[in-house]
Amino acid sequence: MEQSNLHKVTVIFYNDVSLELLHETHDFHQNAEGRVILPQAFKEGKSIIAVCEGEIEILNKLGDRITLIEDVDYDD
Repeated sequence: MEQSNLHKVTVIFYNDVSLELLHETHDFHQNAEGRVILPQAFKEGKSIIAVCEGEIEILNKLGDRITLIEDVDYDD
């Protein structure tokens, strides 16, 4: 498998020790067909959800608005 130039991507993932949705931006190699190759060392301990082109800013993600049950007012 021939690898060529670097390509900036943002990877959205869960890690094996948390339910928090995480993301990181990196420059990874592409193969001859243009598919980004994530190194095995990067994938270790992660469940990859998506690979997005370029650097993205996630404004809101699952779990950002979860309120602790102690903070909820049930009298309304």
